Order: sequence, then C-alpha cells, then structure tokens
Amino acid sequence: MSLSELSVSQAGSELGWALAALSVSPAALGGAWVRAHHSPARDQCLAILKALGNTGVRIPSHVDDERLLGGLDVSATLAQGRPVWQVGLLAQAAGGLAVLPMAERLNIGLVARIIQAQDRSLLSEEASFGLLALDESLDDETGIVPSLAERLGLWLDLRELTLRDPIATEFDPDDVAYARTHWSEVTLSEEQIQVLCQTALVLGVDSLRAPLMAARLARILAALQRRRVVEPQDVSRAARWVLAPRATVLPAQEAEPQTPDTPETPEPPEAEQTDTPPADDHPTSHQASPPPEEMPPLEEVVLQAALAALPDQLLDRLKLNSQAVRGPGSQGQQGALRHSRHRGRPLAPRPGKPHQGARLHVLATLRSAIPRQALRAPPQYGARLAIRVEDFHCQRFAQHTSTCLIFAVDASGSAAVQRLAEAKGAVELLLQQSYARRDQVCVLSFRAGQAQVLLPPTRSLVRAKRALSGLPAGGGTPLASALRLALEVAQQQVRAGVTPVLVMLSDGRANVNLAGVGGRQEAQQDARTLAQAWGQHRLTALWLDTSLQPDPLAQEWARLMTARYLPMPYAPSARMADAMRLVLNDTAS
Repeated sequence: MSLSELSVSQAGSELGWALAALSVSPAALGGAWVRAHHSPARDQCLAILKALGNTGVRIPSHVDDERLLGGLDVSATLAQGRPVWQVGLLAQAAGGLAVLPMAERLNIGLVARIIQAQDRSLLSEEASFGLLALDESLDDETGIVPSLAERLGLWLDLRELTLRDPIATEFDPDDVAYARTHWSEVTLSEEQIQVLCQTALVLGVDSLRAPLMAARLARILAALQRRRVVEPQDVSRAARWVLAPRATVLPAQEAEPQTPDTPETPEPPEAEQTDTPPADDHPTSHQASPPPEEMPPLEEVVLQAALAALPDQLLDRLKLNSQAVRGPGSQGQQGALRHSRHRGRPLAPRPGKPHQGARLHVLATLRSAIPRQALRAPPQYGARLAIRVEDFHCQRFAQHTSTCLIFAVDASGSAAVQRLAEAKGAVELLLQQSYARRDQVCVLSFRAGQAQVLLPPTRSLVRAKRALSGLPAGGGTPLASALRLALEVAQQQVRAGVTPVLVMLSDGRANVNLAGVGGRQEAQQDARTLAQAWGQHRLTALWLDTSLQPDPLAQEWARLMTARYLPMPYAPSARMADAMRLVLNDTAS
C-alpha cells in the first residue's frame, strides 16, 4: 500500500477511502450519488477513479433507447443495405461504471430504463455495472429521482470541500485489484450483520438494500487492507457512509441515570500527612493495578459513528416528510409539466402524422421502416427504403412552467409581537433565490379586518423588499380573507400557465370573519370553508406556525388545505427559509 504524499484533511482522506471501495466493485455497491458542482473537488474524484481503473461510460441525458440499450444502427444499415445492430452504452459499461452527468435533469422514463437494466444485470456478474450519478443541483433545486438514489450505495456530498481539502487515496491499483479478487472471501460475523441491521432500524432506514450494501462495503474495506476478517472500524465506516445519509428517524436519547451525590472524603490533617511515609515510585506487587477500560458494545460504536454523519436540517426534513404528501395534481418548485410540439425537453417520439404543426422525427421513422422491408414490395424510383404512413413518428417536447411563490404573512397583533421580524427575513432570503431562478413572487398581508396584496406577482427583488419593509402590524387575524385572496391569486396564475405555491406564515388564530367583523366562532367556520376550498384545488402549500408553541388550530388548517405543516418556535429567519426550500424542492418521484 503506497501512502499519498499529500497531507490531506480528514474529509479528503475519508472520501479517498470511499472512492477506492467504489473502484473495487461498483456493481456490488450499486454506485455512488455525488452531489457537487463543477469544481476541482469533483475533478479530483473523477481523476482518482480513472487512476484506479474506472474510466466509466458517460450516458448523456438525451440518449435514445437504441444507443442506451442496443438496437438498430441506422447509419450503418443504410450504408450496407442490411440491418446492422449496435451495442448499447450500458452493455459497454459492464464490469465498471456508467456515468450520469447532470443526473438531476434525467427524465423519469430514462431513469426507469437504466435502473431496470441494472437490476437485470445483477443476475450476470459479467454484465453487471454500477452507476455514478453526478448531481449538480443547487440548494433550492430538486436532486435525483429517489428510486435511483435508493440503488446507489454511497452518498457523497462534495459541496463543502474546498481547495484546502485535497482528495487523495492511500491505495494504488494493485490494492484495488487484490480487493476486487478477494473481497467476496472476507468473513463478516453474524454479530456485525446484526449490528448493521439494528442501526438501519434505529435510523428508520426501511430499505433492505441499505444494510446489504453496508455489509458489502465493510467486506470491501477489509479487503483493501488485505485482511480476511471485517473489523469494527470497517463496520463503522460502512454505517457512516451508507446508513447515516439515509436516516429518516432521530434515535431516542436515553436519559442519563442520576447518580446520588457521594459525600467527599475528608482529607487527613496536616500532622497525619507529615507522619505518613511517602509512597514508592514503583508500586509493589501487592498494590492493586487500575482495572482495564471496558470497550463499549459494537452496536453503540456503530450507531455513534452513524449519528456523527447525519445530514443537516434532518429534523425539519423528518417533520415535513412524516406528513401527508400533496395530491396528484400538485407540483413542486419546477412547475407543472406541459407537452409541446416545438420547444422544451425532447421526449420519446410517438407514431403519428406530421400535421397541425407536429414535426416528423426522421430517425424514429427510419427505425420503424427498416425491419419491415422484407415484407414490402421493392421501392421504386431508385429509393432504398419503402416507407409507409404507419412508419411516421412525430417529435414531442415537454417543458416546465414557471412558479409563483405566494407569501401570505400574518401581520396581526398576536403574530407581530412574536415572529413578524423573523418572517420578513425568511421571505427576503427566499426571494433572493426565487429571483435567481426567475420565478415570480407575490406578497399578501392580512391584519385588522381584511387581507390585501402588498406586491402583485413580479420578478423585481427591489419591489419585493420595499413591500416587506413597509409591512404594518397589529389588529385581528382575518384568516378567511387571507385564504380567499390567496386562492384568487393562485387561480389567476393557473389560468396564466404559472404554477402557484403558497407559503402561509401565521399562528392560525382566526378571530375575524369574511365580513370583517370580530367573532372567533364565525371566523373559524369561514376559515374552515376556505381551507377546504384550497385543498380541493390540489395546490401546493406550506404552513409555518409562527406561534411560540405548536397550535392545534394551525395544524387543522394545514390538514384541510393538504399543506405541509412545520412549527417554528424561536427559529431564526435562515431556518424558516430552509424549511420553505425543502418543501419547494420536494417533487413527486
């Protein structure tokens, strides 16, 4: 084993171990999900994989089925006058890695075909391959498809690495070759397997793939060090890299037992101390030696290693994910998906006639006509192919509509005293990111006896900040008027082809009805009616409870609206903005 001459940090060293393990058997680990922008850290990772013998086959996002899975080579067929078949990219990646650049932008159909081919390849060791998903999404964007992430054993986040954290590995190609040959012979005890399964259970990892991949990773790490037995540090690393990023539950903390106060032993007087002979520097044989330190149980060591690697914002994410998902008609931050005949992301062509603006897909038409030539009469006028109407395929495109973030800010007396300043800061932070995505923003305010539009839908960040800075406070809580106004604005955006997303910042204590008259019972009945109306339209919404303690009324309004609910007691504006971002990024898989 040749040690690197670079003095690497702990993060860079750990990453080097993970890359070496991935190079040993990409198929056994399923692959890796690498979250990183185009940066030197990602280039170093790819260079290390290449140096360890994994060049990888790149799968572009616009690849067609024939190039991906293998099929008819149209150009060679036309040149030779007979059907010529080509080997797919996934078949070329057998035994290595299939690299997915910009994996967050892959459509669900392409992802389904890739993971289906990977599942089938596991039946044959020679045809099996791993996936290297390069995720370049920003913090406020959606990552890769969850079904793809589940099949990737290693989840590596390089976004925090800088040039001060060089990445290097302690292993050379000889170590990788040795581990590739002998890792399946490494022994993993029943106790270690049980510890991995218990850790997955404690962290709420319900997929059996995770502990299985963690067990394989522990054996690979032992083989890289030319050992035939898995040791506790291998199990800890496997739990930290595989199980911790998938955690969905925070383990319950056991209360420490309170030890009774022991009275202090009085010190002997000075006279007695002077008469006492000094102790020998070398203890005699009859003196008791200190008891050896007891090693903690293996399951405790592995769990602590996994807890140390839990992702950020896990608590808020767990609270949001534990609630009911949005309806089938709702959309995330990317907006609704609309089909088009002229622009957008290319989709798979479909049979049809090129009329009413539809364009003919030439390659798909040729692929449909070539296999049928033996059944047709020879073409005339020197043509080499006989093409019929049933061979025609048309192009299709899909594009996401823009998003309008509707912020409904409770400026009543109860909210203003507690959280109005933090709410303004959170809205401003999210407005900056919305401006970068060129989304529209709309700010509503409700207080006293009515709700009003402080800022119509716009992309101007300056106007949005000016509207928030002059937000008045005080008075009652006309929640029903706010819901009615938000629903009207949302319906206007839907008619304009824009996807609305409502973020409600309120404690939910409605005490003003639709007529602007005070009365808690009538106000709550009107709010219930409007909340149910919002829920029936299946629009995306998030309710941030700004009260000091979680309010049952706010939870009830969120349930009726089919909105996500998140209490925010004593939370700074940055955490509120992060919670909004989590919901906006949560799209249906």
